[in-house]
Amino acid sequence: MTACARCGGALEVGDLRCPLCGLAVPAARMPVADTALVRAKVVRCDTCGASLEYSAEVKAPRCAFCASVMHVEMTTDPLEQADAFLPFTVDVAAAREALGHFLAQKRFFRPGDLARLAAVQSLQPLWWPAWGFSAGARVSWAADSNAESRRSDWAPHAGQVELSFQDILVSASRGLTEQECARLSGAYSLARLEDSSRGPEEAQVERFDVTRSGARRQILAAVEAEARERIQREHIPGRRFRNVHVAVVLSHLETRRYALPAYVLAYRYRHKVYRVVVHGQDSAVVLGEAPVSVLKVVLVVLGVLLVLGLLFLLSR
Repeated sequence: MTACARCGGALEVGDLRCPLCGLAVPAARMPVADTALVRAKVVRCDTCGASLEYSAEVKAPRCAFCASVMHVEMTTDPLEQADAFLPFTVDVAAAREALGHFLAQKRFFRPGDLARLAAVQSLQPLWWPAWGFSAGARVSWAADSNAESRRSDWAPHAGQVELSFQDILVSASRGLTEQECARLSGAYSLARLEDSSRGPEEAQVERFDVTRSGARRQILAAVEAEARERIQREHIPGRRFRNVHVAVVLSHLETRRYALPAYVLAYRYRHKVYRVVVHGQDSAVVLGEAPVSVLKVVLVVLGVLLVLGLLFLLSR
């Protein structure tokens, strides 16, 4: 594996800059391309920008994420390929059942007839892309804490610590939101990996749209967020703290490309379509949209106005 000329960090196929120090990689030192990068025909969503692997057998011109029209494009630059697929352990029937439980949940502002009138519009199993990384970093931190504060409420504290991070997932998906990816990521078991995809026959694969160098900012942001949580949990003294600042310098970074399983379902309620995402390995993890009952909202607003009016009259 080729190393960076400045910091010695490992360079992977497709790296235009070092993922550790950002130094541009001369063409002569670029790693030789292998099967991890391919030029492919993909279908691109005109609305959310997601790119899915194109198959002539799958006659579905609509995006699995948002149901918008897609167009076929041939990539000019190589695309990253997932080198590890997580298998589906939730089948289609379980995904439908999870949607049923989601619709049957009793929430105050939901329509009372949602579970009865909602009709499943589509159900699409797919693998969405994510970077998995392990890293080492020197973390410098500073914060105010109540420890050793004496007469003051706060006292300054600072330190430096070496931290290691294992199997942190960073989304490379355009079809799923960052919030959806973050909630899905915590329930995957990276111990169960497949060299080739294993799941429902109709499952689609969302492609990586950026190289590892292009994802450097997201990876660094994920390292900093994880470092901040660990510093607050393990290293800041006292029970209360504020003004936490961390600075991270990576010492090494290893990445892997994952394809993570999920179901994207669409259901129709009163002429409007809503989206729900069911985890591909844990059917208890369900994220989705639900309609709001206009009647209940109006009743709550009228109730609040009535209470305010009564209070105004009583105060006179």
